Amino acid sequence: MGRAVTVATCALNQWALDFDGNLERILRSIEIAKHKGARYRLGPELEICGYGCSDHYYESDTHLHSFQVLAKLLESPAAQDIICDVGMPIMHRNIRYSCRVIFLNKKILLIRPKMILANAGNYRELRWFTPWSRARHVEEYFLPRMIQEVTGQETVPFGDAVLATKDTCLGTEICEELWAPSSPHIEMGLDGVEIFTNSSGSHHVLQKAYIRVDLVNSATAKNGGIYILANQKGCDGDRLYYDGCAMISVNGHTVAQGSQFSLDDVEVVVATLDLEDVRTYRAEISSRNLLGSKVNPYPRVKVNFALSCSDEICVSTSEPIQWRYHSPEEEICLGPACWLWDYLRRSKQAGFLLPLSGGTDSSATACIVYSMCHQVCLAVKNGNQGVLTDVRKIVNEDTYTPEVPQEFCRRIFTTCYMASENSSQDTRDRAKFLAEQIGSYHINLNIDVAVKAVVGIFSIVMGKSPQFRVSGGSSRENLALQNVQARLRMVLAYLFAQLSLWARGMPGGLLVLGSANVDESLRGYLTKYDCSSADLNPIGGISKTDLKSFIQYCIENFQLTALRSILSAPPTAELEPLADGQVSQIDEVDMGMTYAELSIYGKLRKVAKAGPYSMFCKLINMWKEICSPREVASKVKHFFRMYSVNRHKMTTLTPAYHAENYSPDDNRFDLRPFLYNSAWSWQFRCIDKQVANLESKEAKPLCEDVD
Repeated sequence: MGRAVTVATCALNQWALDFDGNLERILRSIEIAKHKGARYRLGPELEICGYGCSDHYYESDTHLHSFQVLAKLLESPAAQDIICDVGMPIMHRNIRYSCRVIFLNKKILLIRPKMILANAGNYRELRWFTPWSRARHVEEYFLPRMIQEVTGQETVPFGDAVLATKDTCLGTEICEELWAPSSPHIEMGLDGVEIFTNSSGSHHVLQKAYIRVDLVNSATAKNGGIYILANQKGCDGDRLYYDGCAMISVNGHTVAQGSQFSLDDVEVVVATLDLEDVRTYRAEISSRNLLGSKVNPYPRVKVNFALSCSDEICVSTSEPIQWRYHSPEEEICLGPACWLWDYLRRSKQAGFLLPLSGGTDSSATACIVYSMCHQVCLAVKNGNQGVLTDVRKIVNEDTYTPEVPQEFCRRIFTTCYMASENSSQDTRDRAKFLAEQIGSYHINLNIDVAVKAVVGIFSIVMGKSPQFRVSGGSSRENLALQNVQARLRMVLAYLFAQLSLWARGMPGGLLVLGSANVDESLRGYLTKYDCSSADLNPIGGISKTDLKSFIQYCIENFQLTALRSILSAPPTAELEPLADGQVSQIDEVDMGMTYAELSIYGKLRKVAKAGPYSMFCKLINMWKEICSPREVASKVKHFFRMYSVNRHKMTTLTPAYHAENYSPDDNRFDLRPFLYNSAWSWQFRCIDKQVANLESKEAKPLCEDVD
């Protein structure tokens, strides 16, 4: 009877449709797994083509190239004498499935289609795939000729089955199946499956790792067993960052943990486990054994192979470990930084340009780029040759080696303070001081000439000159003059991104970074096509509250003392005239709400699925100590008016790192109209009626006391 088994899981930085790169990373993970003694290797969901192919799944090319890569894997000497479990799309009876293909020594053992698809939030799997709905049913799948020529097989099992090796039994789950109320591992465990595997394409959200780890550990805590989870990592071509966290758990305890954020394209996690620990753990759970005696058996695919070795007595097994979680501030520091690095190296650009205003948001964005430079230098110091190769391509210098973040930052990061007559000396100094500390190449310029030229054109054509409110202008004039400044900054940002390196005698162009936070996007407190319009926005899914905490983290961990004055200053757009040289415009006053209130509105609107009336009902209890029902009603109405009037701005929102579940991203995550009836007449009448009822109840005891 086999006891000690060595298994491997991995986190791979796959890229949608990068079949060459994906193949190379899969093969490298198999080689590392074998080198570490593993006899089973698990990879992420749809790793052959990359998870984020989206509508490319409709194309026959995607399926053709996936099978071509599978043929290469089957033929590879590296993939011999180890069970390999890889993911790819497969058409069966003209129906497209997301599948695991499990093979050993040039023979496909089983194709297991995904049974429960993810179709909420950022996931749209039902758009491209169909779930396999026939539990414990297996059919024959006719292999393409290119695969038949390698395996010598005409057909292979396709469906919901488990693998029975000489020493144990393995069952497969795919990503969402772990998160479902009735996960397959429950019945598989009752049927004697001892090793559960899960291939995931799970993206990062702040503090989501807690949930994922709890799900994995709880999967085997009640039922016993070994759970192996693989996940994609990195940016594979869109707004999401897949955060690794490959792990192995036994009987409810984590025994091996991969990193959540790193620049390693291939990370392999290996553990050696004693199957007898599973068997003895299960033996004393009488309720499990009673249920197991009545369970419907799974079809078993017999495999003439053992995961354990004959000389296993002296093999030491992996011990439980304490999972190390990152704080939210660490996650903001690391996740968007890794996402930016993937985007930079894969877009083949020479760096980033950021309009740095000296405020919290643009400063937080600058700190994320600095964190990226820090991670790059650390990876190079630790011998990551792939990162060093990418660095040299980016800076166009074959012998360059980054040693300190500030020096690398100056090579790839340009910051630009775009002053106007409405800018204060304080924000100019803050931007300059921060740029000096992080090492960016910093530009100071003044946009007044451009602003006057554009406004002058309007005045010549229309015969009228708009004025700011302080000079007697209307609200419309005041807003238009602010928007001209904001939009010209966007135009100049792209001009300098394209030509500033050329002017410095350096090759390449720069990616423009935006810095609108998730709260401002939700409220619409931004100018359409201003500096929020960029190539990328690393903070677009992060709240102002979290960004302030992140700024404090950077002060303490990166010793960026310039951030102290930035953190203490009130947020301001600096688009209206100064009053005696001091800022007269404050963001929270302009918005008519605080950032703390905006975070609450955002969570209630998206996470709690609350419309105006439901939000009012929740907030009269949440805020009963600080606001009357009428005040709550006024705040809720104001938020929904501003949200609906400005929702059209979300259609042009810069692609942003997804970090919060209340993101208003219009592309895929938060699907809403962008033309609303902003009067909300019916909804607001319901609120008014409830306010009147509450006020009458409060007034009635008062009248009785007077009598």
